[in-house]
Amino acid sequence: MEVVIGVMTGALPSVLAKLGELLVGEYNLQKEAKEGITYLQTELNNMKGALEDISKVPADQLPSNDKIWASNVRELSYDIEDNIDRFMIQCKSNKLTKQHGVKKFIHRSLDLVMQPKIRRKFATDIRDIKRSVIEVHQRRCRYEVKHSVDEPVKVDPRMLDLFKKATELVGIEESRDALIKMVMEEDEAVSNKKGKIVSIFGFGGLGKTTIANAVYEKLKTQFDCWAFVSVSQTPNMKRILKDMLSDLGRTINEELAERRLITLLQDFLQHKRYFIIIDDVWNISHWSVIRCALPESDGYRIITTTRIFTVAEKIGGPYKMKPLSIENSRILMYGRIFGEEYKDKCPDEELAEVSNRILKKCAGVPLAIITIASLLVNKGRDKLEWYEVCKSIGSGLTVDSSMENMMKVLSLSYFDMPSHLRTCLLYLSVFPEDYRIGKDRLIWSWIAQGFIQSRNQEKSLFGIGENYFNELINRSMIQPVYADHSGMIEHCRVHDVVLDLIRFLSSEENFVTIDNVVVDTSVPRKVRRLSLQNGKKDPGKCEAPMNMEHVRSVVVFPPAIDLIPALQQFRVLRVLDLEDCYISQGYSLKCLGNLLQLRYLGLRNTGIDQLPEQVGNLEFLQTLDIRFTEVSSLPSTIVQLTHLMCLRIDSGTRVPHGIGSLTSIEVLSELCITDDSTDIIKELGKLIELRELEIWITAKWNDSLDKSLKECLDKLQKIQSLYIWHPSGDTWKNCWENLNGRGNLDGWVPTAPRHLRRLWFVKGCWFSTLPAWLNPSLLQDLSLEISVKWLQQEGLEILGRLPALRSLSLTVDNQELGIHGRFAVVASSFPCLSSCCLWGFGGRVVFQQGAMPRVTQLGLDFPAREMEELNGRLDLGLENLLSLQEVAVWFQSDGASEEKVKEAKAAVMHAVRIHPNHPCRLFIDGLEVKVESDSGEDSVGGSGTHEDEEDETGTDEDEGPDEDKDVSFTGEKIKLKLICTFAVA
Repeated sequence: MEVVIGVMTGALPSVLAKLGELLVGEYNLQKEAKEGITYLQTELNNMKGALEDISKVPADQLPSNDKIWASNVRELSYDIEDNIDRFMIQCKSNKLTKQHGVKKFIHRSLDLVMQPKIRRKFATDIRDIKRSVIEVHQRRCRYEVKHSVDEPVKVDPRMLDLFKKATELVGIEESRDALIKMVMEEDEAVSNKKGKIVSIFGFGGLGKTTIANAVYEKLKTQFDCWAFVSVSQTPNMKRILKDMLSDLGRTINEELAERRLITLLQDFLQHKRYFIIIDDVWNISHWSVIRCALPESDGYRIITTTRIFTVAEKIGGPYKMKPLSIENSRILMYGRIFGEEYKDKCPDEELAEVSNRILKKCAGVPLAIITIASLLVNKGRDKLEWYEVCKSIGSGLTVDSSMENMMKVLSLSYFDMPSHLRTCLLYLSVFPEDYRIGKDRLIWSWIAQGFIQSRNQEKSLFGIGENYFNELINRSMIQPVYADHSGMIEHCRVHDVVLDLIRFLSSEENFVTIDNVVVDTSVPRKVRRLSLQNGKKDPGKCEAPMNMEHVRSVVVFPPAIDLIPALQQFRVLRVLDLEDCYISQGYSLKCLGNLLQLRYLGLRNTGIDQLPEQVGNLEFLQTLDIRFTEVSSLPSTIVQLTHLMCLRIDSGTRVPHGIGSLTSIEVLSELCITDDSTDIIKELGKLIELRELEIWITAKWNDSLDKSLKECLDKLQKIQSLYIWHPSGDTWKNCWENLNGRGNLDGWVPTAPRHLRRLWFVKGCWFSTLPAWLNPSLLQDLSLEISVKWLQQEGLEILGRLPALRSLSLTVDNQELGIHGRFAVVASSFPCLSSCCLWGFGGRVVFQQGAMPRVTQLGLDFPAREMEELNGRLDLGLENLLSLQEVAVWFQSDGASEEKVKEAKAAVMHAVRIHPNHPCRLFIDGLEVKVESDSGEDSVGGSGTHEDEEDETGTDEDEGPDEDKDVSFTGEKIKLKLICTFAVA
């Protein structure tokens, strides 16, 4: 079982596992060392249990002595693990160097001399560790203070929302009215039941309680009886049930059992039309108890509020709470600061700009706006003071008492999470504010630091990490960022207010150090995780030089590139992330091979042109990312990295022979197969743990390659994402001719098709007909780019029934096979599709009303000859695609007159011009068309470029080059790199 390192228990779980390994492993420990380890196992296990208990208590409720003791134990655990790791590596050093002959004899002789010395030194270290553990324990006992059992009664901050005057509620009318309509409207679903349940969910501070109370006050008199109760994290169910009875008009003075109270509620409500608000539900089990008390009487209405999407989903009728618009945010802020008379406009022009910046950081969260506005009230109209407040948001250093209430509300969500989620969330404090964080980058970093725990060998660590990531989204602690082309979540962001909280907590726990800024500089701390974000030094701060000896993780961002520490300073480094830092000059990777504990090496977009041969010494390395660099080939020693799980390179980077030895690898991209490296495909068949594989085949396709590829794919039984590209021709007509029947995958059947997430065959691979395993009963969540030689209407409808298909690029050869006819995308098909490309159908594709409700991007080709048959009236049903934003159409003349081609283009322009959603972009034959209003004219651009788009290999504003191969229709090539190759010339 994998052990987990966390902010709550430090490295104790890992230390306990390694102590056990020392006793049973072949380390030939001295008797004194063994006795010391046995003692440490017992004592540290007790400490671990105590830390787990302490972690359940919010920090502001912990006695200072417990805080200090917990911090001391965590720091000690890291030091212990560093000592153990150092000893283990020294004992195994003979395995890291492979010598022969005289060198081997000399090495073994030196080893025989050195190993006893190493073991004696370790026995001394164990004795010192034991002494430190005893001292920590005795210090706590010496200063322990007995506390009274009486707990202070605190006002729930959420109660303030309940008693807010209606005149003070800003921007609530629209949301309130929408919710009222949702609650009260009678539809088929409601009539089949007898009532309706709506569950409001969203981030803490958005005003869920406020809007629920507003709806409650507006509607309650329309019902026979009504009640409003709050549940909270640790509910007293008997009290909640009694409060509900009291609100409904039946007071219970006697002490009754929970079951009896449920019965009383059922009897009381049985024949009544009731309206009940259940506020602040954290756990579905608590809801289940309450639901038992609420009968299915005629016309009942129930509204619940929760921060957790999965809870809302299980309750039913989920309604996502939206943040305030910028206009309403201003009204709320200005009204709080300047009074009602100035709520529509800032009375001081000098403060308008800074207030807009502050509101942008608050992102429409009422709680954040109110809290910060309350802070600004006391700052007067001093512009410099306002800028200081703006600067402090998200810095994690604000300790003003007016921020305390907001932090308490947010911390409820934090302390409700299990410890492993808290650890993963706190690590996000290494990223700057508003940074777009790559999901994969984040999860592999979690894995490298031991934050992810595996209890089930069938579940990969990355799969567990994805669960953690999704849980943080569901708990509204991070905000998902969806990919434009696929609609899948590939990035996330942290709300500034949440970032403020986790930075503060990270600093308090000495979990992350940001630019060497700590809250209490009077206490010397060992830096464990370092984030360098800002290259500018604050002259007002005295920053002591940092000791890198205990640093486990370093993440550097471009502004701080000049602050990157030299590699020789590190001793126990596990994560080195230099993504987007251009280090091709002035920074040496020569000592990289000495970082023997390294698990994660992120060098994406750093400009390096080679990796040192010594990278083969990093036997524990799990992730290596060198995309968007100048590295032309990997060193031959890379094949020694048997723990490597994720290898990301550019298609132009050659790999050495022997990659079949990387048997732990799960992600491999972009592997290029050339004419002199086709044997690598056979080695790929040995990598049976592969989940994600991207292959660029530039070799000439022949029978041997065809056979090797099919045999390889048959062995990859865990594959979830498969990408294969081959430059077979400019068009699919040329492609199929050049392949001469090769590349057919009809015989390939994925072992577990339900696990497939992404299948992209960009030329080179194809199916004769739609495979039988591509059906709704086997596939759940998928992005699909395939080529099918022959497709009928039935096949298109099968794809349309895939429940979660988000991206589709489908190429068929009906045109070349002489198959013509109309295809229809029928109503209710493709319910989740956001990007769609349909090529080579040989006839019109018509979209019926209700089809593809979420599609934003559409690409298709159209045979202009059909304008003859349609008498110039083209109707593709584009107006039925209500979410459409971008359209790309390629016209095939196929003997049609120039006039008919112009007619067809004009018809498409007209369809886009009158589209109800007013798509913002249109491309015809690869060139962008500027679509004017009905009174204007349409014009065609000359190159298909867009001035505002970044270069294809440029860096993203937040995270560097976009990982998506299937870039949007925009950009210099307008998807020509991939999808336009399908279009018939």
